[in-house]
Amino acid sequence: MASLEERIQTAFGEGEVDLLIKNGRVINVFSGEIEKKDVAIFNGFIIGFDDYPAKKVIDVNGDFLCPGLIDGHVHIESSMVTIPEFARAVLPHGTTTVIIDPHEIANVLGIEGIRFMAESGERVPLNVFVMLPSCVPATDMETAGAILRANDLKPLLKEPWAIGLAEMMNFPGVIYRDPKVLKKIEMAKGKRIDGHAPSLSGKGLYAYLTAGIHSDHECTTAKEAKEKLKNGMWIMVREGTTARNLKDLLPLVTPKNSRRFFFVTDDRHPKELLEEGHINSMVKQAIRRGLDPILAIQMATLNPAEYFRLDDLGAIAPGYRADIITFDHLGRFRIKKVFKDGGLVAEEGKMIPPFVRENRSPSTIKRRKLRIKPLRKDGLLLRSNQSLAKVIQLIPDQIITKKVIKRVVLRDGVAYPDIKEDILKIAVVERHCATGNVGIGFVRGFGFKKGAIGSTVAHDSHNLIIVGTNDQDMLKVVETIRKMGGGLAVVSEEKVLASLPLPIAGLMADFSVVEVDRRLKSLLNAAKGLGCNIPDPFMTLSFLSLPVIPELKLTDKGLVDVNQFKIVPVFGEG
Repeated sequence: MASLEERIQTAFGEGEVDLLIKNGRVINVFSGEIEKKDVAIFNGFIIGFDDYPAKKVIDVNGDFLCPGLIDGHVHIESSMVTIPEFARAVLPHGTTTVIIDPHEIANVLGIEGIRFMAESGERVPLNVFVMLPSCVPATDMETAGAILRANDLKPLLKEPWAIGLAEMMNFPGVIYRDPKVLKKIEMAKGKRIDGHAPSLSGKGLYAYLTAGIHSDHECTTAKEAKEKLKNGMWIMVREGTTARNLKDLLPLVTPKNSRRFFFVTDDRHPKELLEEGHINSMVKQAIRRGLDPILAIQMATLNPAEYFRLDDLGAIAPGYRADIITFDHLGRFRIKKVFKDGGLVAEEGKMIPPFVRENRSPSTIKRRKLRIKPLRKDGLLLRSNQSLAKVIQLIPDQIITKKVIKRVVLRDGVAYPDIKEDILKIAVVERHCATGNVGIGFVRGFGFKKGAIGSTVAHDSHNLIIVGTNDQDMLKVVETIRKMGGGLAVVSEEKVLASLPLPIAGLMADFSVVEVDRRLKSLLNAAKGLGCNIPDPFMTLSFLSLPVIPELKLTDKGLVDVNQFKIVPVFGEG
């Protein structure tokens, strides 16, 4: 590591730089200009332009250069791979920095999970910054594997990788001044606090913002985003596997307000990472939809860097880290080379060896078993004397749901799925403390004609969630996933058609992103064979136990009306 004096001396022209990238067309994200110049790199930093003696020269032959891309909010656990494997997937797509919220693993393993994620990113060529999970558990309407209070989190703020407090999902706790919530906000004073406030408006929004919360990634309409933007929020434009909001929010972006927007993925499965890409796919889509390419690049680089106060990232300028990507056309945005700290780490969509794999063995985490109280054969029966039920109605491409009242099949005081009406049974089985809690309800929109699917990836507490057409297959799913130590499974006629073990906290696999993708495709094909009519039923399923996203969700403690923020009976209209 060179000293500050050496860097200044070299920038002044008194020394040899490590690398000179020649003949590039540099995107200046500060001025919006495109400038033909050579970029000089020394000790991992950009130190100047043009005429420098260099140990190594790379001629990019007129290609465009822009800063490495930044994902401003991502739960890496949703990719179901570890950080090194995630890096292997996203670096060729130009992502050099991620702001992670390890909320998922924290809900399972607490502080140990947060440290595992932070330490996993230390020796990979990817900047990994952590926003500390604010809601573990997210609410008291579910059972999590850990409870993190302000005093538990405060010591972590001293770590160099901890840059703020992650999405404050418990917005009612903020508005109605829950002392535990306010203590976390006060603890993070001076650092960024991310928001999570779907549909919040008017005085409720004002109260939320008064707490010092400055961003939101839950806007689904331009109207909602506009109100939040006008009241000072930074708008995270999300394009994940299930929640896709770019098309609806992009019309709001103009040259006058674009610096208050940036891109996030939130949750992406391996298929989308490998086939669509990462933040680069959002830049390309924005350009295709008519956004000025310079503005799109700013939204993927300088904007998130400035929001998170990462003062040496997000630009190609002296004193900034040499995280640079090259591409050949402003309209296509096809990435050719990726430099991380001045080193070429990927080219033409492939990583360049050597690549440092996981530097901490997850074996201690893998040994954790699911703690599920054994279910009886009648453990999933739903008894009732009335046939009208509140049903979770899926909304395509969204993680929000609707509450609908439907008549379900009732025989001898027991309620059953109605396959003809696409009303299936859904259950959430507590898997952290062996409490025996099982929440049971109904969901509409999966389209299954037979069988069942299940997963231990179930936001936010990550209990075991199952949806199916009959109890026998649903119970087989529970037993299959219990034996795997966590994961995903598809069952029909009590036979396992496909599965994916996730032994790391029941959330992540210990093999490559390509292998995870292969197994996920087998799962999706098996689910399609059951009659499933949505592209990724597992991603959709994973959000149906999230009791902070409207309107109706299910946890291990029961059916949650999110608008009322309370557990309600399955049967009856009230």
